[in-house]
Amino acid sequence: MAKKLFDFIVFDWDGTLMDSTATIVKCIQAAAKDLQLPVPDDVAAAHVIGLALADAMQAVLPDVDPKYYPKMIERYRYHYLVRDHELPLFPGVKEMLSDLAQQGYFLAVATGKSRVGLNRAMNSVNVLSMFDATRCADETFSKPHPAMLQELTRELGQDMQRTLMIGDTTHDLLMAANAGAGAVAVEYGAHDVSLLATVPTLYSAKNVLDLHQWLTENA
Repeated sequence: MAKKLFDFIVFDWDGTLMDSTATIVKCIQAAAKDLQLPVPDDVAAAHVIGLALADAMQAVLPDVDPKYYPKMIERYRYHYLVRDHELPLFPGVKEMLSDLAQQGYFLAVATGKSRVGLNRAMNSVNVLSMFDATRCADETFSKPHPAMLQELTRELGQDMQRTLMIGDTTHDLLMAANAGAGAVAVEYGAHDVSLLATVPTLYSAKNVLDLHQWLTENA
């Protein structure tokens, strides 16, 4: 099948490919509780998913003494590393990625995770070989800065106007807008549908099957 609008599809990881939103929220809350800091509610904790970890901790607890942020990161990592090997991909993700690769698309990941964290996650679900390139928040600027997409397109020799970013947060969608790439939202991750709708996108997918079908027919 001939490609229509895009040659290069970039996915966010947490909440888009991996079903990790609830676990990340619990780990942020547990870190705050460990340090006897105000515990953010589910919505506040979910809102910062996708940002680099240091930025996420500052955003979720903006009013605490900055000396606590490194300790929050340390406690978050402790809680997350206990659970991360158990986290699954959303149903249908592997089939979608395999199908897109067979259709000739270049595939990449742009994530707020660290390099170590992404490699652990990709290895645990055995998808490392499915991607042509990946970019992590500890290697460049955090979303919504356009650097991740700019670097990925340069690395693979791709045209930004034929690049599509797919993500579950406004951080992903704004990064795409800032870079001049297309964007598709997914409604099953960290940010509420009403929040996602504040950023213009080509489509908003209700689940992975819906996303896969839209990509097959439109991308």
